[in-house]
Amino acid sequence: MMHPHRHRRRHRAVLSALGATAALIAAGLTSLTGAGPAEAATARQVEALDRGVVSVYTGSGNLVGWRWLGTDPDSVSFNLYRAGTKVNATPITGSTNYFHSGAPAHADYTVRAIVNGVEQGDSVHAIQFRTGYKDVPISPPAGGTTPDGVAYTYEANDASVGDLDGDGALDLVLKWQPTNAKDNSQSGYTGNTVVDGIKLDGTRLWRIDLGRNIRSGAHYTQFQVYDYDGDRKAEVAMKTADGTVDGGGTVIGSSSADHRNSSGYVLSGPEYLTMFNGRTGRAMQSVDHVPARGTVSSWGDSYGNRVDRFLAGTAYLDGSRPSLIMARGYYTRTVIAAWDWRGGSFTRRWTFDTNSSTNSGKGYDGQGSHSLSVGDVDNDGKDEIVYGSMAVDDNGSGLWTARTGHGDAQHLGDLDPSTTGLEYFKVSESTSQPAELYLNPANGAVRWKLAACCDNGRGVAGDIHAGNDGAEMWSASDSSIRDEAGATKGREPSSVNFLSWWDGDTVRELLDGTRIDKYGTSSDTRLLTGASVHSNNGTKATPSLSGDILGDWREEVIWPTSSNTALRIYSTPHETSTKITTLLHDTMYRTGLAWQNTAYNQPPHPSFFLGNGMATAPRPAVYAP
Repeated sequence: MMHPHRHRRRHRAVLSALGATAALIAAGLTSLTGAGPAEAATARQVEALDRGVVSVYTGSGNLVGWRWLGTDPDSVSFNLYRAGTKVNATPITGSTNYFHSGAPAHADYTVRAIVNGVEQGDSVHAIQFRTGYKDVPISPPAGGTTPDGVAYTYEANDASVGDLDGDGALDLVLKWQPTNAKDNSQSGYTGNTVVDGIKLDGTRLWRIDLGRNIRSGAHYTQFQVYDYDGDRKAEVAMKTADGTVDGGGTVIGSSSADHRNSSGYVLSGPEYLTMFNGRTGRAMQSVDHVPARGTVSSWGDSYGNRVDRFLAGTAYLDGSRPSLIMARGYYTRTVIAAWDWRGGSFTRRWTFDTNSSTNSGKGYDGQGSHSLSVGDVDNDGKDEIVYGSMAVDDNGSGLWTARTGHGDAQHLGDLDPSTTGLEYFKVSESTSQPAELYLNPANGAVRWKLAACCDNGRGVAGDIHAGNDGAEMWSASDSSIRDEAGATKGREPSSVNFLSWWDGDTVRELLDGTRIDKYGTSSDTRLLTGASVHSNNGTKATPSLSGDILGDWREEVIWPTSSNTALRIYSTPHETSTKITTLLHDTMYRTGLAWQNTAYNQPPHPSFFLGNGMATAPRPAVYAP
């Protein structure tokens, strides 16, 4: 974690190390085409993005927002144009949004950056949110019937983003889940899981059918979308099996094999890890999944519940370029495999196994959560994996274990701006473990905890209350919000779920189901109710995706429409005077957006404190290949 002054020093050091070329990159005039030693030591590879301009009609005009890129100079300013005519009187310096009063919903906007006094060319044209939202058309797969005669249809489920075709605009990757999807603890057949690559205009680039030998449910298919090799196009990584059909119609393994048992579980047959081409959906390489399932009962039960608990993520393990994280197991044995995708093939960087001679007996087993977090917890410039009640270092070695067991929710971020580094908050499922824990993620030391009480299934950390310094923490079993010392600071909010930077200030809002609320000391205020949309994942009530996807640094939210024929994107109509680099170029936040779909979805957090009274937001040390 870099605090503001240290982050700025790091940014200056990068520019010095890379010399004139990096200075040009920072000005947005060129980019690095290779990963030389200077970047490897200091700067992180990020997406080469366009301005992501959006125009949100409010009834009295349009709020136009755009990205301040990590590769822009600190001193960049902007002019806003409507159909070629400049809208603003003087250059826009203090923010990356502008309210154009009186303009109609169909007004056409572009943005031009001003670098060293020289106006650059037009940006992409603004995406118009003419009714407060933007619909991306989607087409559900055809339903079917399971071998035991149960009919099913499809619902749009979790989504992710990445530039699939290299045009600088983010595209969507959507998981379609059958209506008979199952939790691992439930027996029964399921329909196939289907995954689509979709442009924001609704163009479907490809469809992948994972086939009958991948069971459907929140714990089975974790998909990662990221540009791993730096070719400016995102790849898509998923676990596959016999009968998976890629985006070009090619079958992986045997097309006729059916490894399902009479309870619907898949406990035999080959398992693969496949990297798919983001533009075509074609499988580029499949390797044996690590770890293999081996003996089913060795994971904690014999019927197939614990063996198929999967997590996934993306991490900058070398401090410069992203690696893929694929993990299996958390109730008993845990195995985490780190993969590099370079030159069109996989290389396994390391494997962490709680059963290995190095780790056995040290308390790493049984410590996983229903999600994971990624961040530089020890401030060495490289990412670690925080895996519930334990963490794994960037080199694959165990870093620490708190031995407080499994939990359903966890949050890693700069929750306390008064102390150096990141903080970590989690809840516990075990009735014999602390209901809530606030830890130092560098070494696992518990800073405060609440007494054991129950299966505490929900917990959130974020700055939702301006009346307290830093972030607040609360959970399903608590009755108030707490500060970094564990002291109570007011009433508990109306929800314990997701978060969203939605209005004009830097305090984060509450996102739950199909609504956004602002926390208040006496009650919460409704800011948005999604129109004719549904949330996902049952009682978890999560959106398909939420994060800084378009416009300025505030967060969009994406829900499927009730008919599952569109993904409905909402972008804030509220003006802000705060200027922050797009969170897509803060790699902790960006990897958080990538792992958001993993199991029990959680919101992303940036590497710096973003909240009330925050210091000037740091500029990231990044390069776009």
